[in-house]
Formats: sequence, structure tokens, C-alpha cells
Amino acid sequence: MSTVDKQLEEVRATIDEEVPNHISISDVTYEGPELVIYTRDPKEFAADGDLVRRLASKLRKRITVRPDPDVLTRPETAEERIREIIPDDAGVSGLQFLADTGEVLIEAEKPGRVIGRRGETLREITKAVGWTPDVVRTPPIESPTVSNVRDFLTQERDDRRDILERVGRQIHRDPMSSEEWVRVTTLGGCREVGRAAYIISTADTRILVDCGDKPGERTEQPYLDVPEAIGSGASSLDAVVLTHAHLDHAALVPLLFEHGYDGPIYCTEPTRDLLGLMTLDYIGRADAAGRKRPYETEMVREAVKHCIPLEYGDVTDIAPDVKLTLHNAGHILGSSVVHFHIGDGLYNVAFSGDIHYDSTRLFDGAVNEFPRVETLVLESTYGGRNDYQTDQDDSERKLKRLVSEAADRDGTVFVPVHAVGRAQELMVVLEEAMREGDVPEMPVYLDGMIWEATAVHTTYPDYLRNEVKDRIHDADSNPFLADQFTPVEDGDDREAIADRDEASVVLAPPSMLTDGPARTWLGHLAPDADSTLAFVDYQARGTLGKRIQKGADEVRIDGDSVPVNMRVETVDGFSGHADRQGLENFVKTMHPRPEKVLCVDGDESATQDLSSGLYHDYNVRTFTPENLETFRFV
Repeated sequence: MSTVDKQLEEVRATIDEEVPNHISISDVTYEGPELVIYTRDPKEFAADGDLVRRLASKLRKRITVRPDPDVLTRPETAEERIREIIPDDAGVSGLQFLADTGEVLIEAEKPGRVIGRRGETLREITKAVGWTPDVVRTPPIESPTVSNVRDFLTQERDDRRDILERVGRQIHRDPMSSEEWVRVTTLGGCREVGRAAYIISTADTRILVDCGDKPGERTEQPYLDVPEAIGSGASSLDAVVLTHAHLDHAALVPLLFEHGYDGPIYCTEPTRDLLGLMTLDYIGRADAAGRKRPYETEMVREAVKHCIPLEYGDVTDIAPDVKLTLHNAGHILGSSVVHFHIGDGLYNVAFSGDIHYDSTRLFDGAVNEFPRVETLVLESTYGGRNDYQTDQDDSERKLKRLVSEAADRDGTVFVPVHAVGRAQELMVVLEEAMREGDVPEMPVYLDGMIWEATAVHTTYPDYLRNEVKDRIHDADSNPFLADQFTPVEDGDDREAIADRDEASVVLAPPSMLTDGPARTWLGHLAPDADSTLAFVDYQARGTLGKRIQKGADEVRIDGDSVPVNMRVETVDGFSGHADRQGLENFVKTMHPRPEKVLCVDGDESATQDLSSGLYHDYNVRTFTPENLETFRFV
């Protein structure tokens, strides 16, 4: 008998002691980080609202209770009873019964009304029909991405359960080594922007944090083929943790599965959905540009299937000697600062991912309070000594001025922008400006993934600031449903829109003009002196956006020379990254303050400037690693 089976026997004995005799337990197993209890008496389990909480406290594990399939009410009868229990104003749009897990997926406009006070309605449903309810929000904007992900995971539920059981056994295995050490190896993202990838390892565990590409005219991959990563076989990785779904942090996650990885990906639920959206688009853009695909679509599906979503603040075992907690990073939807607690109080490491210290229109500022942190791996995109961005209010005023001035000339304000995050920030600003009369009303064209990414945002309003969340819940005031927002349905429309003699705004990805819709719009609009190009995102070295920002008056697009006659402006207060002051404040107010800081994900001067500043001002040991360096902390 394996050690995990023995452990489950001991857990089962404890459960039998705690659970009243009239409640039968048919099976106990691990599924991912959760302990799953199967019972023939789900109604009795649900009747005691504190039983699961008591078990979780006693066993110190996250617990899910599932009914045996043969005690479930028939779906047709169960649906009728469930709809009677749920308040009418919950707006239930669909129910889906998953017999293998005993769950009923309830999609509703107001999930809180389905859940009830302290979960009372959920318990009432289980008591009435036996099924375990799982509640998701009906997106106010229909999202094919969200629907496809949910449908796919339903179709693959047998495989997914096998994956979760295997992962659960891996997490709860006994440690294989008595040695104690902690190391971080840098595979990318050091003294450069992009291809973020880091290995955190112990004597028992190896975890990959992020796996992105490097933006530019020629993308570059992290050093994945070294022994610390997948050079000795991708199966040597115990887990992957994603800070967020932007391509410079996540583009190459599906590639791991092509190399044989078959383990879990830990991230937030929005990050999982956006990972599918953005990597499929990544392949599509490679096809359109005639480049070799980095991986096939099947690998994207594998990545999504292996995702284990976590909520902010949940402390989760992901290995015998590692606990993981995700915290809001304030960067994009679902972005996370990831905190690792290693061993029995041995060491703690936090990876910032990309952060925004102050609150924005969409997101609360990054969390920087932890029980313990000895080492912080900190992004440095705007870490240079002069990288101070303008105040957000000033940035909004500048954008409004550019839009108003272009409107006076019947010109277009063209904003190459990240489809996820910055585009939605700008949409909120433009909707308010036009509603309040600060700028004339005009069409705002949304190209590429922007409309779909916006739909994903409206699916997860709980990740947004309360003001925006409340507006999304009210269909009449949802800022993303404003009449002026017009998705561009066909690439052929771009030239026709650009040729119109009308004031307008165009938002199109990618932000650095490397390829995709934004580059096509540039070809149409660059010669027009009445139009304005507004950069709101970071422009990396070697990108077309950076060359234009530095003053190029002519560019080549699809082999043609195109003059840049349009006005070029930078509005830097909309960046999703903290500026130099924000990065310093993140460390200054961090509790507890780390002993060591590794400055990464910024060009060489930015990482060195930030490292020097933090060392002198806050008396912490700082480092500016190069790629392929290893740091031992214990």
C-alpha cells in the first residue's frame, strides 16, 4: 500500500469519528489540492452547515463533498425543484447536471441570489435533490471563450478527474528527501522585458513560474531546454504557476505539453480563460504572418484542461513541501502576485508578476501584505531612475484633449493597445467622457480580441473594483455596453473605416505594433496628418512601436514604405505597470519587508537603477540577475 493510500485511510478514520453515524461515507480521495468525500447522504451533510467546516479545520485540508451517483434525484425532477428554490430574480439561464461528480452547474445573472446568505440556498438545493450546486455568472456580454472553456471542461470531465486524482496523489505524497534548500533559477525575463520564466525548486519539488515569449520583430523563447526546466524531461516539473495571461508571461505554456508535461497549472479562473483566448490568437497571428506555429491548438486545449483555478487569498498545498497563495496584482483581469510558503516555515518567496501599485479605473492596487516573505522577485519594467509616469487624472485629461482635437479635424485617434487590460481601462474612460460631454460622441472601433476580452471581463466582475462591478451588474449602466463601442467584424472593414471623413477612435492590438490588426491600422492611418497615434503601453526595444515613438518618419509595412505623417503622442499614465515610484512604494510599504529583492522583467538599465535605489533607500539586499543564474536561499 502506498503512503498516500495509508494517509487516506487515516483521513477516512478521522472523518468516520467526526461524522454522525447516520451519514454514510462511501469514498475519500484527493482531487488536486482538495480532499473529496463521497457520501450516500448528501442531504444530511448539507443539513449540518458546520460539518464541512469542522472537518476542514480538523484535517487542515480543503474539502469538497460529493454524492454517490445512485442517490441523486433524476435531472428532470431535480431541475424543476431547483428552479422552485432559487429566487426568481436570480436570473437563472441554464442548469447542467454532471453525473460523474454529482454536481449541477447553475448559470445565473446574480450568483449571490443563488448562493444565499452564508450558502443557505445552496444547502437547501442539496437537501432537496442531492446534487451539489456549482454557481457561475451568466456573462452580460456573450463570450464564446467562456462558453467554449466551460463546455470543453464538461466534455473532458473524465480525463480531468483522472488528472486531478493523479495531481492530488502527487501533492500529498511523502517527502522524498530530508534535505532542506530553496533555489530560484532564471530562464528568461532578466535584464530584458518579456519571456518571463523562473524555476523555484526544493529538494522535493520543481515549479515553473510563468512561461512567456519576448515581444519584438522576432520572438524569443525562455531557456526551457536546460536541465532545471524540461531539458531533463518536462515530467520533472511538479507544477506551473501563472501570474497572468499576457503573452510575455504565458504564451509558451502550451508548448510544455508538447514536450510531455502533464501536470497542473495554477492560476485564477479569469487567467485560465484568457490563456485559451490569447494563445489561440497567438497561433492565428503566426499563421497570418507565415511563421511556424510554436505549438498546435490541441496543446492549448491540454493547457486549459490542466488548469486548477484558485481564488485570491486561498492557501493551497501544491506539493508535499510547498503552499501557494495568489493575491491581486492590479495589472490585468485575474493577475496575481504569487506567494510560496516552503517547508514547515523554512522559507517564503513572492513573485510580483506584473503589478500596479495604485488603484486604476478597473482594479484595486496590488496586495503587498503577507504572513512572511524573505525574498521578493520584483518586476522592473519602469524601474529606471526617470521612469515616472504622469498622474492618471492628468493622463485622462491628455487623452480627452487628443480626442477632442482630432475630432475638430475629423481625424482618428489610433491607440495600439493590449487587448486585455488597457483596452478596457480606456473603454471606461471614453464612455464616461462622452456620457458627460467632455469629448464629442463618436464611434470607438474595437479590433482584434478586444471585444471578446471585454466579454470575459464582464463574466468576472468580482475581480474588478466595486464601482465598475456594480455598473456591470446593472445592464442599463454597464459601461462596456455603451452604443459608441463598435467591434470590427472583418479585416476588410479597416480600410473603409480609415477612409471615412469622420471623427473616431480605434483601439487595436498588439500594443507594440509587432503584427496583427494594429499594424494594419497603422498602414491605413500613418499618412493622415489629421489623425493621431497615441501610445499608452510600454514599447520594448526592437519593436516598431519603439521606433515610431523615438521619431521614425517612415516605416515598412508588408514590404511597403509608409510615411508617418500622423501626430505621435505618448500618454503613459494608463500603463498597467507600476512606475518607479510605484515599485519603490510597493517595497517600502510591503509587510513584512523582504530581506532580498531580485529585480527582473525590465531592461538592463531599469533593473540596475531599481536595484540600486532599493538597496540605498530601504537597506535590502538586491540583485539584477542574468538569465540562467541560480540563487540559493537556504
